[in-house]
Amino acid sequence: MGSLFRSEPMCLAQLFLQSGTAYECLSALGEKGLVQFRDLNQNVSSFQRKFVGEVKRCEELERILVYLVQEITRANIPLPEGEVSPPAPPPKQVLEMQEQLQKLEVELREVTKNKEKLRKNLLELIEYTHMLRVTKTFVKRNVEFEPTYEEFPSLENDSLLDYSSMQRLGAKLGYHCHIYPYPNTVEERKEIQEGLNTRIQDLYTVLHKTEDYLRQVLCKAAESVYSRVIQVKKMKAIYHMLNMCSFDVTNKCLIAEVWCPEADLRDLRRALEEGSRESGATILSFMNTIPTKETPPTLIRTNRFTEGFQNIVDAYGVGSYREVNPALFTIITFPFLFAVMFGDLGHGFVMFLFALLLVINENRPGLNQSQEILRMFFNGRYILLLMGLFSVYTGLIYNDCFSKSLNIFGSRWNVSAMYSSSHTQQEHEKLVLWNDSVVRHSRVLQLDPAIPGVFRGPYPFGIDPIWNLATNRLTFLNSFKMKMSVILGIIHMTFGVTLGIFNHLHFRKKFNIFLVSIPELLFMLCIFGYLIFMIVYKWLVFSAENSREAPSILIEFINMFIFPASGTSGLYPGQEHVQKVLLVVTALSVPVLFLGKPLFLLWLHNGRSCFGVSRSGYTLVRKDSEEEVSLLGNQDIEEGNNQMEDGCREMMCEEFNFGEILMTQVIHSIEYCLGCISNTASYLRLWALSLAHAQLSDVLWAMLMRVGLRVDTTYGVLLLLPVIALFAVLTIFILLIMEGLSAFLHAIRLHWVEFQNKFYVGAGTKFVPFSFSLFSSKFSDGDNVA
Repeated sequence: MGSLFRSEPMCLAQLFLQSGTAYECLSALGEKGLVQFRDLNQNVSSFQRKFVGEVKRCEELERILVYLVQEITRANIPLPEGEVSPPAPPPKQVLEMQEQLQKLEVELREVTKNKEKLRKNLLELIEYTHMLRVTKTFVKRNVEFEPTYEEFPSLENDSLLDYSSMQRLGAKLGYHCHIYPYPNTVEERKEIQEGLNTRIQDLYTVLHKTEDYLRQVLCKAAESVYSRVIQVKKMKAIYHMLNMCSFDVTNKCLIAEVWCPEADLRDLRRALEEGSRESGATILSFMNTIPTKETPPTLIRTNRFTEGFQNIVDAYGVGSYREVNPALFTIITFPFLFAVMFGDLGHGFVMFLFALLLVINENRPGLNQSQEILRMFFNGRYILLLMGLFSVYTGLIYNDCFSKSLNIFGSRWNVSAMYSSSHTQQEHEKLVLWNDSVVRHSRVLQLDPAIPGVFRGPYPFGIDPIWNLATNRLTFLNSFKMKMSVILGIIHMTFGVTLGIFNHLHFRKKFNIFLVSIPELLFMLCIFGYLIFMIVYKWLVFSAENSREAPSILIEFINMFIFPASGTSGLYPGQEHVQKVLLVVTALSVPVLFLGKPLFLLWLHNGRSCFGVSRSGYTLVRKDSEEEVSLLGNQDIEEGNNQMEDGCREMMCEEFNFGEILMTQVIHSIEYCLGCISNTASYLRLWALSLAHAQLSDVLWAMLMRVGLRVDTTYGVLLLLPVIALFAVLTIFILLIMEGLSAFLHAIRLHWVEFQNKFYVGAGTKFVPFSFSLFSSKFSDGDNVA
């Protein structure tokens, strides 16, 4: 949980690699995937680096392997893909591998060339045979018969140097066609045909033997092509990393700088020791950590379950180093907010079953390698699983299953209590009761909860099923869902502001708690938190007996700001005084939010002639931050590190810019104050999409299932089957896929804009380790290691 709540602590390490062991050490690091290399040769072009020759050799091997894969695929020979990744080849075996592959390439090209030549000769002989057979019927030549026509234009009358006549003759003789000698007699034709048949049979035999030999060579090559492709990828990646290292003055040791999680330092040392032992070196490679002020990359370890939720957060922006990670809370809040908009027991259960099927079969390789759409569902299988499960829960709250209600516990409304026969004469005079005449002649019958015995208490769980029959059902649900959306939204945003306090504590900015976070919380709670209080208070205090006397929350909330001349009854005694105190606190929090932080930093800056001193570690999380410059001296003096040259101190003092800090804080404060209003209204999408989903589900049921169920029994069974099939198809494509995608996008919006911007910066860089596991194990043309 600690790693998911906040990114892991990183350190900058320096690796000292002996020239003879560097390759084996990096191979061991690539297998474990522990470190991210820094390029120490940024000013050197890729063609001038030390190991450019080795990289070109790997590219040549890749070219040969791509050619082999193409030939193997063309021959319809299956390409084996092993589950175990072979290690990178030792440098001593690279030349042997290159020689074998080049020899195999030459042999394949020669055999393929001969095969094509044989096939071309065979086709020419077959063409010659067909020409003799076709022309036998209309061309008859013998010694006695000579043609009386001129087959070709005579050249006797034309000059041999006449270009037009030569061009005309060439066009008639052989322009894009094959010319074969034609026999003059029947016996000669038979002799030629027999010779052609013999040569064709011989060519067939030779061609079959050539193809068999070629297939044998390709089958033998296919057995090892997978391991060689992986080995060449790893080898090329190692040399790429070696090109990012620098040599010491003796050119006998390579120096590399890497980012490594502090928890993996022990494994890093072990990997260097393993690489040194494999190379047989007497001097081991080693590492040590070095202090730095640069911002480390962000590493948050995930598993199959948390990876999808972390991807949602990273799509907004990779978290800054060591700031609070929203993904931990997104695991619960994201599927819950989705379910509030998608709440339906039936639809949620179908989605849950689909996701559960993907989870159960997650180890099948075919699902992860399927088409893009199915692969997208597979990668988000755990998100779908929780979204379906939470939708089942909210569907039970709404008591909505395919637009129908479930009477699980029995309704708490008693219809028989409305009849006059069950009440006394005095109650007849005071209450509006039913009788047989009222029931027969009234189009709408209203249940009065104020009548004793009609309303027997709240439903044990969720909405009472009797509301599914009420004509004012939509009015009741709209009021409930709208207030619920406001309550959930304010709680969600307040929680986001609270998480910002953990960031301020971690980065040692306690002044931000008093000058930013607390004023933000007061502004939020004094206005919108009070709105939640009024909603809950009205729910708890007013009942069916005095519901007609309950004031409107909207009117009371508006009157809080406009101070009406005529007093109102209010929700509770002393409401006016409480609201005035809340408004005063809100008004006081605004100038503190606007000016408190800039003035404090200015006072801190002017309080010391120069407070910039050297720091150890990497406390500077955000580069070029004026706030960090102001706090630098205070923190370092507490740490006892006060060693900095005067020039550096003067430079840091000059970087402080009060105007920039003031403008940044003013923009942030305006955005927050206005955002509290707009973001609260934005959470009303929970109510709107829930209403839209319920209405679409009700329309689909009314247009299909209700029509199919109302047909008489004679044709009803035959009609019901296609109706159910059509209902299922439309439910899946419209209500599950389209409505589900809409709710999914809106839930993402609520997390990115309304929740995460209260505490999440998302300006970090992702930790990308040097790991062989990131390479694709699939065959593709032009597979290269970046």
